[in-house]
Amino acid sequence: MGEVKPVRIGVLALQGAFAEHINLFNKLSTPAQPIQCIDIRTSTQLADTTLDALVLPGGESTTMAIVAEKSGLLDGLKSWSHQDVKPVWGTCAGMILLSNTALATKESGQPLIGGLDITIKRNAFGSQVDSFTADLDIGALSPEFTTPFPGVFIRAPVVESIVPAKGVDVLAKLDDGRIVAVRQGNIVATAFHPELTRDDRLHRYFIELVKESLDGKK
Repeated sequence: MGEVKPVRIGVLALQGAFAEHINLFNKLSTPAQPIQCIDIRTSTQLADTTLDALVLPGGESTTMAIVAEKSGLLDGLKSWSHQDVKPVWGTCAGMILLSNTALATKESGQPLIGGLDITIKRNAFGSQVDSFTADLDIGALSPEFTTPFPGVFIRAPVVESIVPAKGVDVLAKLDDGRIVAVRQGNIVATAFHPELTRDDRLHRYFIELVKESLDGKK
């Protein structure tokens, strides 16, 4: 057999929990299915056509957007989120950036990448001191995911509304019904931080999406 081609996942590394994402993906890399993560800090890196997927980590969404804009990355990120082929995953701040509409932004607003037909509310649960962990039913991602997922919420957003008939699937809710994970086409977004747990199921799910995307190209 020939050498197995690695799945190449770009992780936006401007600010936030990018290292934690990379660590989890690296732990899932095997000889049978190598995973190669690339820190994305420049528009040249983002334009690399050999990237198979992109992750936008948690952090501070306004800061991340401003740095991305100053670094010349914003247009490239918008192209990624609107190309409808290669998977994109946003966690917490990444979810905010991927939404088409954001509430509770600063007075001047903030640049958004867009791609998800949702309205998101920033800091829906309060400040850093109001952070919490909640057990989430993630059975919508895979029938194999039968036990609760430990959702870590840190200054987290929540989905306020979904544009009807746009193909947005709800992947997880809190017990009170508030939506905290969605998928629309190639885009997955979570209000919580899977990368800050030892539970790798969300990362395994994303890798499977990437493999399905690659299989579709063959």
